[in-house]
Amino acid sequence: MADRTRDRAEAVVQLPAAEATGEITAPLSAAEIAAELAGSVAPAAEPEPAAETDPKAAPEPEPKAASEPDPEPAAEASGAADAADAAGEADGPAEQVPVPERHSGDRIADRYRLEECISRTTQFSSWRAVDETLRRAVGVHLLAAGNPRADGVLAAARSAALLGDPRFVQVLDAVREGDLVYVIREWLPAATDLATLLSDGPLEPYEAYQMVRQVTDAVAAAHASGRSHLRLTPRCVLRTDTGQYRINGVAVDAALRGAADPADATGPAAELADTRAIGTLLYAALTHRWPHPQDRYDLRGLPADAGLLPPDQVRSGVHQGLSDLAARTLCEPPPGELAPITSPAELAKEIALLPRIRPPQAESGAATDRYPAPGQTVQRDRVARPGPASRHTPPPPGTRPARPQPPRPARRRSRRQLAKRTAQWTVSVVLLAAIGYGSWQLAGKLGESGPPTALGTSGAGLPPSSSASAKPTPLTIANLTSFNPFGDHPMHPDLLGAAHDNDPSTAWQTDGYFDDLPTIGHGTGLLVDLGAARPVSSVSVQFLGATSAELRVPTGAGDGTPTKFEEFGQPVAHGNGTDVQLQPGSPVTSRYLLIWLTGLPKDGTGRYRGQVAEIKVTG
Repeated sequence: MADRTRDRAEAVVQLPAAEATGEITAPLSAAEIAAELAGSVAPAAEPEPAAETDPKAAPEPEPKAASEPDPEPAAEASGAADAADAAGEADGPAEQVPVPERHSGDRIADRYRLEECISRTTQFSSWRAVDETLRRAVGVHLLAAGNPRADGVLAAARSAALLGDPRFVQVLDAVREGDLVYVIREWLPAATDLATLLSDGPLEPYEAYQMVRQVTDAVAAAHASGRSHLRLTPRCVLRTDTGQYRINGVAVDAALRGAADPADATGPAAELADTRAIGTLLYAALTHRWPHPQDRYDLRGLPADAGLLPPDQVRSGVHQGLSDLAARTLCEPPPGELAPITSPAELAKEIALLPRIRPPQAESGAATDRYPAPGQTVQRDRVARPGPASRHTPPPPGTRPARPQPPRPARRRSRRQLAKRTAQWTVSVVLLAAIGYGSWQLAGKLGESGPPTALGTSGAGLPPSSSASAKPTPLTIANLTSFNPFGDHPMHPDLLGAAHDNDPSTAWQTDGYFDDLPTIGHGTGLLVDLGAARPVSSVSVQFLGATSAELRVPTGAGDGTPTKFEEFGQPVAHGNGTDVQLQPGSPVTSRYLLIWLTGLPKDGTGRYRGQVAEIKVTG
């Protein structure tokens, strides 16, 4: 190895214990994001990566190269610039130098043993490997030394290695060796990328806030040090098991895809590209939709004819502050009088100004399994093992163990218990005899006084039973308002009267959504004001189309009108259909009733929309 020439950039890092990872390379560049925002055609989806595993796993599998080359990004400059060629070079055509052929079990630099090919393109391949010197898993990018991208990749890797920010996945080594260039990075064997998290649905507001805050702070710090990511996608954002978010591929991913040298990519254009990428992540986290016409990362795109709508117009229950941030980073221009956000530093300041968003365990009283709080560890029940004192000690040799004697206190307790039970039986017999004698005397007196007077015909009769006065009574609705605490406006206040006008042909309706209401506890609804606290036995709701709804009542004793969802307790009744009877399981007395819609039918336009024709309250 004496003739080896190496350009090395090493960063000394401390690997966090038991964390997780996503894909080695990300499938969208900044230029591609800009192209989608301009309405250009996006490339095909990238093959999904294999999950990272423990490096100690015994037989190595054969390489799993993707069946198709990784799609390269399309690029579109502002103005009349031509799109990139078929190879997808963001900075112009480049000669395609084949990736040096490597197989599972091969060693790089007599140190890194390749284990599994995660992805392969015409320009580079990405692997899971083992650092046999330090006995840890690492990620490896391989490309030919003669590739026109090689110098840019090495420069980007050196720059990323010097970043030294633990919020980024660390670059450990960058080497040119003979006909090969390789980049070694930290491998996180137990985390989850954002794309996988979103496969279960949108994030809760608190988790979306944590994600965008941590990612924005990290990217803003990178820009302050003269570095950009330029290829920030859901596969690059990794959530560790401690609740922290880390970013993979800073500078390197863009260089691997042929972008201009990310180490020197600074200025307003780079800041805008990364800001819009963060906004795209937030949009997807809030709506479970990709904010462009093309489908990405198992997320459906928006309808091409709808344009880029703010998140709160795509899905009900979206946190208003977070929705505004996403719209300010992506929409041109932002809705209303909102000002655009064009840099990560500016976005970080706006996030810091948001009102406090409470974690779900603070609202429900229990932590969630899907999103443990940052720094939270899971406590598991442990079975106590017998200590030394509990072990049986054999008697000394030559001695006979004493014969166990029955404890005398137990005998005395048995005698006392027997006497106590005898006394109880005696008292019971006496009481039964007294009751029987009293009943016989009372029956004799009633027989002498003649037949009883009919109830209701004499003042001497017994009072009417309480069940006779419990006849259901219709209650008057004093006021009806749209209750939309997670939105920015009341829904169709001009139609509220149609929901209690005794005319089923008229109805109040919600806004239309491209997706149904989320299943994370949010929705929209109507607030019924009875004018005063009254006993309520049932609420009858007639919907146009099968709708799911809950009945909630305020938990506080105040007389003020509730304005926040947190002021209501758990549902006291729920139902589904067109004619829904919401009957509480126990008596309810309240002035305010919340009819909370949790599932909407589709209307004639293909959107999800709730329509309430009639509401009747019974006391």
